[in-house]
Amino acid sequence: MNVPRLVVAAPASGHGKTTVATGLMAALAARGLAVSGHKVGPDYIDPGYHALATGRPARNLDPVLCGADMIAPLFGYGAAGAGIAVIEGVMGLFDGRGATAEGSTAHVAGLLGAPVVLVVDASAQGRSVAALVSGFKSYDPGVRLAGVILNRVGSARHEEILRDALAGIGVPVLGALRRDQTIAAPSRHLGLVPAAEREGAARHEIARLAALVTESVDLDAVIALARSAPPLPAAPWDPATALANSPETPVIMTSEGLQRHQSHDHDRGAGGGDHGRGAGGGDHGRGERGGDHGRSAGGSGGGRPVVAVAGGAAFTFCYTETVELLTAAGADVVTVDPLRDEALPAGTGALVLGGGFPEVHAGDLSANEALRADVARLAGSGAPVVAECAGLLYLAAELDGLPMCGVLDAKARMTPRLTLGYRDAVAAGASVLTPAGTAVLGHEFHRTTVVPGNPTAPAWTFGGKEEGFVRAGVHASYLHLHWAGYPGLARRVVAAAAA
Repeated sequence: MNVPRLVVAAPASGHGKTTVATGLMAALAARGLAVSGHKVGPDYIDPGYHALATGRPARNLDPVLCGADMIAPLFGYGAAGAGIAVIEGVMGLFDGRGATAEGSTAHVAGLLGAPVVLVVDASAQGRSVAALVSGFKSYDPGVRLAGVILNRVGSARHEEILRDALAGIGVPVLGALRRDQTIAAPSRHLGLVPAAEREGAARHEIARLAALVTESVDLDAVIALARSAPPLPAAPWDPATALANSPETPVIMTSEGLQRHQSHDHDRGAGGGDHGRGAGGGDHGRGERGGDHGRSAGGSGGGRPVVAVAGGAAFTFCYTETVELLTAAGADVVTVDPLRDEALPAGTGALVLGGGFPEVHAGDLSANEALRADVARLAGSGAPVVAECAGLLYLAAELDGLPMCGVLDAKARMTPRLTLGYRDAVAAGASVLTPAGTAVLGHEFHRTTVVPGNPTAPAWTFGGKEEGFVRAGVHASYLHLHWAGYPGLARRVVAAAAA
């Protein structure tokens, strides 16, 4: 596997990684190269901009959620057919899970054997940039820091000072971007506004970024640097093979293990290790749903079952591999937009509601009474309904006082508190998604809370608490999982949809 590649990193968040990485992708694509965009860590938002810049599906590379041994295969699969790959880092170059470097940008760069380009916000410094870059270059000899792109440079004289300082430590400057306040994506409570909510404006900004990067960055040097990456010995990942190789018996936690299993609140990095990878509930069980209960939207009667996956502006958080695994497991996957569609796709046998921003679109989601009723009917029939974060809010009785689907006896509301971090979780009981005791690693990222009404079986336990809801075929939780780390999840959902 020999894909030219480089990693775009920074000393810390806020230096302009997303701007530079997306601009590089768009500029290289404008040159006629097939560009593959990737994001280190669990972030769903940046990959949406990558997809617009490259015209290819967005891909995440997260050693915590998928396992370190999966990074090179997932990269190879996502970058298949590309002439060059650009991997955007997360936070600072060496920031990982908690106090470790595991899952950091540096960790992923090492797993991919990729050179690193450091983006530095130079707006408030001159010669000191050399001390900063020198420290990053020498901190870990295993990281090949091969060049710098200067961001928010004030003037020609400012650029000259910065270039001279970096020449003194032998670090190439691949480009220098001037300050431009007119190229900026709007932000809100969880970061950038997703590209899917503002596609026209986002495309315009990306085109301007491509022009700016083409003018300001030595693209020939960038391409040469990417081509210096050595071949990777790993074979590309494949969803069908992953399903075939996923264990029939999941990793089940003992009572002693449950006591040891801890959450890691506010781990802002992406940490590594396998952590019992393969614990994805890979058996062929049909979960805990009851019979059909007169289900009219059930499986497709001996053919491929229809699995609806929420999309559109309100539900933008879904890893690409989730859909690919569902398809490989035998489903016909159809997108449903809860903002626009008034009914689930014909023959829907299962529904997957990923993450997004229902709190921003609560009024329009609530106004779509026909779809809310259809979702409630599907859940009431015992069909599998798997919801993560935004999906959990949509299934609640209400969100910020507005009626939602009413599948769960719970009320959701916005809060000022950010909940963020990786979670070592254990399935609290058997469900359509996992057998009881299955150990997983997931991620939380929200500013909402859900207050349950009548007691309901929880989905997970982590950090000494119970979280989420399980009822018949419904599995709803704040926890995001990357199904490439647990391929058996897709197999269970599709098997239940076909029943």
